[in-house]
Amino acid sequence: MKSLPFKKMGLIKKIFLSFLFFIFFNTQSLFAQQKTYCNPINIDYGYTPIPNFSEAGRHRATADPVIVNYKNDYYLFSTNQWGYWWSSDMLNWKFISRKFLRPWNAGYDELCAPAVGIIGDTMIVFGSTYTSTFTIWMSTNPKANEWKPLVDSFSIGGWDPAFFTDDDGKLYMYNGSSNRYPIYGVELNRTTMQPMGARKEMYFLEDWRYGWQRFGEHWDNTFLDPFIEGSWMTKHNGKYYLQYAAPGTEFSGYADGVIVGENPLGPFTPQSDPLSFKPGGFARGAGHGSTFQDNYKNWWHVSTISISVKNNFERRIGIWPAGFDKDDVMYMNAAFGDYPLYLPNQRKVSKAPPEGFGQAAFTGWMLLNYNKPVVVSSTHDCYNANNAVDENIKTYWSAATSNKGEFIQSDLGNVSTVNAIQINYADQDVDSNRLGKYNNQYHQYKLYYSVDGKKWNVLVDKSNNKTDVPHDYVELEKPVQAKYIKLENIHMPTGKFAISGLRVFGNGNGSKPTAVKDFIVLRTEKDKRSAWIKWRTVDNAYAYNIYLGIAPDKLYNCIMVYNANEYWLKTMDKEKPYYFSIEAINENGVSPKSEILKVE
Repeated sequence: MKSLPFKKMGLIKKIFLSFLFFIFFNTQSLFAQQKTYCNPINIDYGYTPIPNFSEAGRHRATADPVIVNYKNDYYLFSTNQWGYWWSSDMLNWKFISRKFLRPWNAGYDELCAPAVGIIGDTMIVFGSTYTSTFTIWMSTNPKANEWKPLVDSFSIGGWDPAFFTDDDGKLYMYNGSSNRYPIYGVELNRTTMQPMGARKEMYFLEDWRYGWQRFGEHWDNTFLDPFIEGSWMTKHNGKYYLQYAAPGTEFSGYADGVIVGENPLGPFTPQSDPLSFKPGGFARGAGHGSTFQDNYKNWWHVSTISISVKNNFERRIGIWPAGFDKDDVMYMNAAFGDYPLYLPNQRKVSKAPPEGFGQAAFTGWMLLNYNKPVVVSSTHDCYNANNAVDENIKTYWSAATSNKGEFIQSDLGNVSTVNAIQINYADQDVDSNRLGKYNNQYHQYKLYYSVDGKKWNVLVDKSNNKTDVPHDYVELEKPVQAKYIKLENIHMPTGKFAISGLRVFGNGNGSKPTAVKDFIVLRTEKDKRSAWIKWRTVDNAYAYNIYLGIAPDKLYNCIMVYNANEYWLKTMDKEKPYYFSIEAINENGVSPKSEILKVE
């Protein structure tokens, strides 16, 4: 073959280099502009790893997350994932495959409810066990998957364990998962990992006083006593905050409480309300988690989201901003906790009330398509189209097939400003042999937008995507004006094309809702843990946020209620007066909050 003339070679080279620069800078621009995320977090969740675990079919599941900030990167460990993730920005998570353990069942390697600690410059990892045969692993380079045993076996074991290294270098372990026994704590020898003395009782549930600790979806202690589990310790301003989960992982009210003391092994005093609590909205449940700081010293709390449809243990992970107020009360911001939130940055993303009732991380982008009309290409069985826009992660629409071209089209009602879209896939007819981690699977799709339903423009093209995105969230580089959004399937990793939530965020270009009127809270006289909350419907609102707490400047718990004007609250400390406020929500923003109401 004849060689090309030098001048032509130069031209081709310039064109090629220009193409490379175009790809590079556009990719960098796309990556750099993503400043937000949306719960549940979008990671490649594994499939139920235990054979015959569910008669309802294979499904994704993980829970009990721990995030630690190690050498300015974030490391995420959770139950039954055959590995762990790391991230430099809390948005893009890279999975590292590793089977740490051989546990109690069926010979399947897994890490269940893991403990992750930092001792000096070393990360240590240990999984739940009641035996002494599990190894504690150590690494100074977990990003490269370099691990070795710290001790071959840990003599005292522990279910739902947590490690804590104090400022003086002393090491502690906390553990417990039971509806009969408390959380325990013990100091460990840093060299031998042997206990230094007998373990001590830290805390046992007091559901007779704290309503949120009662077992059941409706906090009524049906058929079982509540469980305490999921320990985690945080130190702040010289105080020790021992966190624990209750009352059961399968419930919307699954939450993390906190007890506070002057020493790592107590004594402790409970905070009246749960720290991490999210019983309403799309993604519900916020228990068994951990608290950490980002590289800008903002506090965050990661915990378990309940789905519990295919099985009680079908779960996901959420991350919420957290913090401590001027009185050293620990809190987590659940207000708009499954709407787009800002990622870590140099400004503080978390504020305590009364500065916005903890909404400083919220973007202000509203949900645009709640219960709006939907058109679909096909429907499988009873998995109806509107299930994809009903703000309930437990329900979903399924197409008849997984074929390319299946679609769902959402009507926003009027031309709106669209800033971001979240696509939540559901598990429908997943391959029966799908167990554990699948690292090479992927979703492919296209998103379109239109102002009239006739002329369509491509909004997002992921037809060449090769990553697993079960809860994909796309923040648009530039907002668009649209009345319709259409999601078209190209490729599913397994099962039918099924969506539990096609969620469009932005602004409806209209008026915010008016303030709520006639807001009343009727506390039950014979059981002060409970109250009936009622208010007058706001005509142009689709949801409401109820804020509550034990002081007018500490309304730290938030319950989002869709399409209703009443709520049965059963979560209070029966020995404290409570304070309440409410706001209305629509596609254009939120109303002024009501005056704070005190209830004895």
